[in-house]
Amino acid sequence: MQVRIDHAGAVPPYEQLRSQIAEQARTGELPAGSKLPTVRALAEQLGLAANTVARAYRELEADGVVETHGRRGTQVAAVGDTAHRHAAAAAHEFAERARRLGVTRDEALAAVSGALDLVYGSA
Repeated sequence: MQVRIDHAGAVPPYEQLRSQIAEQARTGELPAGSKLPTVRALAEQLGLAANTVARAYRELEADGVVETHGRRGTQVAAVGDTAHRHAAAAAHEFAERARRLGVTRDEALAAVSGALDLVYGSA
């Protein structure tokens, strides 16, 4: 696992760590079942506080990217299906809520497009 943290960057270190691990899992660079270093070991290796690494691991687990198994440690989950399933569920929840609020389809699409531009940057 190759992770680089820009300690002077604008993006918080936990988010840098989370996004790099998620991307490596998504691309298969970190195959499903790969064991991640312990929180303490990775914190020491990257020059981060243990709580920073723990937060990244918690968010990865909440997103279904990793699974924690007590003494067996944290392992990469089968991400592809899980990530797409979570995204589809979130999209469905948004669509239902927009409909209940009386938002038109075009207005809902514009809201999603604006949100994606904020998160991913404009195309």
